[in-house]
Amino acid sequence: MSQVVIKIEDLSPVKKKMSLEIPWSEVKNELDTVYHDVGKKAKVKGFRPGKVPRKVLETYYKDQVEEETVTNIVNKYYWQSLEERGIAPVSRPEINQEGIKENTDFSFSASFETEPEFEPKGYMGMELEKEAIKITDDDVKKRIDEIRQMFATMEEVVDDRPAGKGDFVVIDFAGSLDGEFHKELKADDYFLEIGSEKFVPGFEEQLIGVKKGETREVKVTFPEDYHENKFAGKEVIFNVTVKSIREKKLPKDDENFIKNFEKYNTFEDFEKDVRKSLEEKAGRTTEVNLQNSITEKLIKENDFEVPLALVDKQIYYMMFDTQQRMMSAGIDEHSAMDFSFKMRDKYKGDAEKIVKSFLLLKKIAQKESFVAEADDIDKYLQELAGQSGRDYESLKKMYESEEKKDYLQMEVIQKKVFDFIQKNANIKIVEKTGVNLEAR
Repeated sequence: MSQVVIKIEDLSPVKKKMSLEIPWSEVKNELDTVYHDVGKKAKVKGFRPGKVPRKVLETYYKDQVEEETVTNIVNKYYWQSLEERGIAPVSRPEINQEGIKENTDFSFSASFETEPEFEPKGYMGMELEKEAIKITDDDVKKRIDEIRQMFATMEEVVDDRPAGKGDFVVIDFAGSLDGEFHKELKADDYFLEIGSEKFVPGFEEQLIGVKKGETREVKVTFPEDYHENKFAGKEVIFNVTVKSIREKKLPKDDENFIKNFEKYNTFEDFEKDVRKSLEEKAGRTTEVNLQNSITEKLIKENDFEVPLALVDKQIYYMMFDTQQRMMSAGIDEHSAMDFSFKMRDKYKGDAEKIVKSFLLLKKIAQKESFVAEADDIDKYLQELAGQSGRDYESLKKMYESEEKKDYLQMEVIQKKVFDFIQKNANIKIVEKTGVNLEAR
C-alpha cells in the first residue's frame, strides 16, 4: 500500500513550502464518504432521498463533491503533517493544487510563514546605563498644582475684560471653505480652553482679546494630514461668536484643599504621598527606559528576517488602537478608520521592531528555559494591582480568558528575561534630578 509522500523546503528563513502526494486509495475513500453524505440529502427528481445512484450523483454533484473532498484532504494532511513535525505556522497557508483526477494520486503544496530559527546573541554582559531619578521639591509642587487644577471651580468672568490664554470660552462657530459652509465645521455652545491646542492650529490664538458677545472672523489652514480629506491643507474661514468667558479658580487654602481627600490629616501628609507616588512613577519610568535600551541593543546585535504575517498583525493592532483613541476623542468612526488606514505604512518600521523584540525575548527565554509558573503569575498580578490601585481579585478575573492568560504568561516570561539580562549586565548608574514626570 502506497504511503503519503511529504517534502518540505525552505523558501526563506521565515517561509516554508510543504508538498504532499496523497495515494489514490485515500482520495477514493474520501470521495466515497463525501458522495455518501451528499447522497443522503440530495433531492433528484424520480429518486427517493438516500436512494440516488452514484452515477446520477456524479452528474449533478461532481464539482461540489470534488471541491469538498479536496478541502477535507488538504485540511487533514496539512495539519497532521505540521503536528508530526512540530512546525508552527504564523500565517494562513497558500494552497496550490490541480484538482482530483481518476485513479491518480492527489498532489498539493502549502506555503506558509514560520518564526525564524536563530541563535540569540549579545544578551550576556551588556553595557547599560540606568537612570536614578531624584524627585525634587519642584516636581512635587508641579504635581500638586496639577491636582489643584482637578479641583478648580469654573466661574464666569463678570467684568468686561477680554479673554486671554488659559481662559475658557463658550462659542458658536460656523466654518466655510471657498465660500461654502459645511455642517462638519459648525457647532453651538462649544466649550474651548484658549491655549489648550485642541483645536485646529492657529484658531485659539486668534480668540485672545475677544470679549463676551463679540463675533470675530478667524482664518486657519488645516493640517495636511487632517483626518477629513476635503479640509486637509485648505484655508477655512470661521465666524465665531463668544457667548461667555469663564476662568478657573484654584483652591486657595491648603488645609481646606486637603479636605477633598479623606486619608490626609495635614497638608504635609498629602505632600509626602505625592512625593512617594512620583518616586514610584520614576522607578517605573527608569525600568521602562532600561528595557527599551536593552531591546534596542538586542535588535542591533541580532539581524534576522521577520515573518510578514506577524508584522501585518502588529500594524493592524496599531491601526485599531489609533482608531479607538480617535473615536473616544469624539471623532466619527468613518473618519477615524480612514485616518488609521492612512497610517498603515508609517507604522511598518515600529511594527517590525516590536515583532523583532518579541521574537528575541521568546528565543532567549527558550534558551534559558524560562517558564511562567502559577506563583510567578500570581506575584506579577499582585504587582500590577499595586501599581494600578486596583483590587487583586477583580484584576485576576480580567485575565480568565485563554487568550488573556497566554498574554499574561508572555509578559511574565519577558519580565524574567529582562531581569536575567540586567543581572548579567554591567550597569552604570546615571543620576538625574528635577525630571518632569507626566502625571498619570
